[in-house]
Amino acid sequence: MNSNTCSKPEQPSQLFYEPGRYNREDNVGLLMRRIIHSLLNRVDHKLEMHGLTHAQWAPLYVMSRYPGITLAELSRELRIDPGAMTRTLDRLEAKGLCRRERSTQDRRVIHLRLTPEGEAASAPVPGVMCESLNAYLAGFSREEWQDLLSMLRRMLANVDALEQAEHQARKAEGDHQK
Repeated sequence: MNSNTCSKPEQPSQLFYEPGRYNREDNVGLLMRRIIHSLLNRVDHKLEMHGLTHAQWAPLYVMSRYPGITLAELSRELRIDPGAMTRTLDRLEAKGLCRRERSTQDRRVIHLRLTPEGEAASAPVPGVMCESLNAYLAGFSREEWQDLLSMLRRMLANVDALEQAEHQARKAEGDHQK
């Protein structure tokens, strides 16, 4: 990324980053990425003893929370390419941790279900996540934690709004080219 070019947001209430004063160490995205990378490494290390990697425990956990989820839904939830998710599911199925079930209402739809072994494999995930997240939040008050959640949710709402606007702009451009 060229540090000399920062585009202005669509409707800025305040500009926090300016090209002439940009400081990489204050980049919110970079800080979040470092935290996520570190957190996933920590959780992976703790779940390693259960024979699971992030690519495996994340879909298992989501399947445990949403029994019968489809491949498309799981891919969207985890923001993983459906092709890559299919390969992961092939490995999980070969390990006996999940199975694919064709829908009785629509034969084109495949529902994903955990096997008893998959349920057992996904069981430690919430505890490991809680332990790790609590370690990362050491020294925060409950109020600070709630503030952080609120701010992250606001950022996510901004992301959703930007993506929606970009999708509409692409659609309008496509309609205009017809």
